[in-house]
Amino acid sequence: MDDIANRTAEYLLQINAIKLQPAKPFTWASGWRSPIYCDNRMTLSFPEVRAFIRDAFAERVRQLYPDAGLIAGVATGAIAHGALVAERLGLPFIYVRSGAKDHGLGNQIEGYYQKGQKVVVIEDLISTGGSSLGAVRVLREAGCEVLGMIAIFTYGFGKAADAFSNEQCRLDTLSNYNTLVDKAAASGYITHEDVEALKEWRTAPAEWGREK
Repeated sequence: MDDIANRTAEYLLQINAIKLQPAKPFTWASGWRSPIYCDNRMTLSFPEVRAFIRDAFAERVRQLYPDAGLIAGVATGAIAHGALVAERLGLPFIYVRSGAKDHGLGNQIEGYYQKGQKVVVIEDLISTGGSSLGAVRVLREAGCEVLGMIAIFTYGFGKAADAFSNEQCRLDTLSNYNTLVDKAAASGYITHEDVEALKEWRTAPAEWGREK
């Protein structure tokens, strides 16, 4: 597991899917100012990285959920990854939209599924967990049995951990914030001062970077 976390972090840094800029913070859609930006869609453009993530996901599903009968991806970032994992495992695939379509059949779940099917949800990124758990609730309301969720990367916010616990949904990830920061520091990608800023941000992300 630690080897997978380390290699995933190395790949994300190598292809610039993760950008660390404590001195020039990004602004998230939530309004939070952040020294880090994660774009896991970049992994799809690199065959070696894409294959590694697919195989790591598939092996994690085999280990944790051997009785899984269906793979679900969270739209839009995890649709491709979920489909790749389902193909590797020889399982059917569906994906969950953030909201029902306002035309056609009005689906929020796309693809064929049956009530009672045991589902593993694939996600690309966990921040607060809100949108990811929204997909879990939709699947449960549709009658599926959600075994758990596996994501590429998590920021490791306590808010997300609490949300998954409250929803009684197991979360596993290929890599995580602490591993990424350690790898970035060891490679000289960031300085010691940057590391301190990144740790400070993770402690109170909503307040970080605001003028006092």
